[in-house]
Amino acid sequence: MQAPVKSALCAALCGAFLAVAPAHAQAPAPAVPASAPAAATVLPGDDFFAYVNRDWLATAKIPDDRSSWSSMAQLAEDNSKRIADLIKGVAADRKARGDARKVSDYYAAYMDEAAIEAKGLAPIKPLLAQIDAIKDKTDLTRVLGEGLRADVDPLNATNFFTENLFGLWIAQDLTDPDRYTPYVLQGGLGMPDRAYYLDQNERMAGLRTKYQQYVAAMLKQAGYDNAEQRAAQVMALETKIAQAHGTREDSADVLKANNHWTLEQFAANAPGIDWKALFKAAKLGSQDKFIVWHPSAAKGEAALVASEDVAVWKDWLAFHRLNHFAGVLPKAFGDLRFDFTGRALSGTPKQSDRWKRALASTDAAMDEAVGRLYVERYFPAESKARIQAMVKNIVAAFAQRVDKLDWMAPATRAQAKEKLKTLYVGVGYPDKWKSYAGLQVSRTDAFGNAMRAEQFATAGELAKLNHKKVDRTEWSMPPQLVNAVNMPLQNALNFPAAILMPPFFDPKASDAVNYGAIGSVIGHEISHSFDDQGSQFDAQGRLRDWWTKEDGEHFRKAAAALAAQYSAYKPFPDLAINGQLTLSENLADLAGLAAAYDAYHVSLAGKPVPADADQQFFAGFAQSWRVVMREAALRRGVLTDGHAPAQWRTYTVRNLDAWYPAFNVQPGQKLYLAPAERVRVW
Repeated sequence: MQAPVKSALCAALCGAFLAVAPAHAQAPAPAVPASAPAAATVLPGDDFFAYVNRDWLATAKIPDDRSSWSSMAQLAEDNSKRIADLIKGVAADRKARGDARKVSDYYAAYMDEAAIEAKGLAPIKPLLAQIDAIKDKTDLTRVLGEGLRADVDPLNATNFFTENLFGLWIAQDLTDPDRYTPYVLQGGLGMPDRAYYLDQNERMAGLRTKYQQYVAAMLKQAGYDNAEQRAAQVMALETKIAQAHGTREDSADVLKANNHWTLEQFAANAPGIDWKALFKAAKLGSQDKFIVWHPSAAKGEAALVASEDVAVWKDWLAFHRLNHFAGVLPKAFGDLRFDFTGRALSGTPKQSDRWKRALASTDAAMDEAVGRLYVERYFPAESKARIQAMVKNIVAAFAQRVDKLDWMAPATRAQAKEKLKTLYVGVGYPDKWKSYAGLQVSRTDAFGNAMRAEQFATAGELAKLNHKKVDRTEWSMPPQLVNAVNMPLQNALNFPAAILMPPFFDPKASDAVNYGAIGSVIGHEISHSFDDQGSQFDAQGRLRDWWTKEDGEHFRKAAAALAAQYSAYKPFPDLAINGQLTLSENLADLAGLAAAYDAYHVSLAGKPVPADADQQFFAGFAQSWRVVMREAALRRGVLTDGHAPAQWRTYTVRNLDAWYPAFNVQPGQKLYLAPAERVRVW
């Protein structure tokens, strides 16, 4: 199954700010259910999230085809309808050519369910035959290598998930950002994380049973005999893979990821696979240097290739090919996948409409071609200019906050200011658009389109390895994505056009509301350059320690206090937020909101501050993060997402002094913190 794009509203450095749903700081209240009653009498100092969003929460309902509903989800839904209409317009335009026509044809092929049903399993049979022809470990290694795709992004999107045995990422070298390097990450699981295989509790045990049943059902649907026995063996293999995997916290620690291996070192460090053959099959045979993000997983998974029966690996491959392409196979396969990934994993009762799945697949295949259609219709130049002005103000405000830090040494301050000075900020859409001229798209071949699009994307990433110059202005997310991102290796930010709309940015709203909403998002992404991970990269995107020893210790102490604050929040009696896992995002939320607040007041340029300006500012922040979630989805997010859930995320206001007089928050109220207990970092 495909992992959600993590986004990012910052994932990692920002790779994940907006990922699933907003999160907030400490939450004295229980998790928000599918619908919540109006909190007519709640005080802002007891539950700021419920106070600001009480009317919305009173009527909010999660659509049957979703695991959550939020401001972001509503905006994404509206944008999806706009884009679908744009694609239909292209289809009706006989003069349409080039990438726009390919977008239309890709979408149309996915929508042609009758043609997909008529073809049955014929499109995937060559892949299954290739697997069936595997006779030994040499054949197995070749097929494993040929299946690798550039399908993960640990820094910009905090996306570590791939069904392939290893994940591949092409990006700047951590210590030499002037050249591109291939990164190897752990992979091979069908469920979201190792915890789903290894945690010993009733809920996870139940999901493991359902997953094994799902594997069996998929294999049986494809005509494999002894499906239950095969599924049990696949489950046993994946459990061993999970045992070799690093934890989610380890994955997020970039210092643990900085492992440079030459091609020759793979054999010594991770015996069991013919690595030269694997990389040759993956079209990486000419590469001598790699970064291995998960060395323990590389070692463990290589050993499993050597120790486990070829027949079991073949069944594992067959299932994952079927699972991965289920959306472009006959309906029975898509329904089976949804029954597990939707109902069991996320608690979603209804599969999304076909047009939504078609659009998601088209987006994945030709993201910037779709984005170009969107921008031309829905992103006016005036909006870009206003956002650019806000960015300038918030960067300046952050710089002023750095200047006022009495604990920071001049040498560290100079390096921090240099990062801000050299920061690239992309607003709306890329400076240069991708071309899909080399991608073959057929109006009658949904399966072939999906497979070719993945191959085309990976080939494009591999081609970077031959580039002599790194493009620091390259975007990592398309304009039509409701999200934002900080890219530490490029020292760059992206604010896609799709998030620059209400409720995040409303041209008709007051500046106070906009600075609280989109301003806090901008500040969040800027702040990712200085969170627990971003602070480890310098102005050129190089992973190095540019802090004095004393400054580093002060920063870590403040960060630890914020981690402890979030670890005290318990969405469920048996499940608390992991303050360390969510630390990067929580730091960015706190610093970003503070910088946006300062920037708003500076933007007034001496004009009188409206009496209710601070209330509007903080309300704008909390309103942009309103969300309701199904229990299964919330539990999954708490376990695997680098962001705190949205409700708790808004509670970071309790660390800002200005919030207290704005809402008359008093001692004894649940969110009240004494001045000495408020976390202050930047």
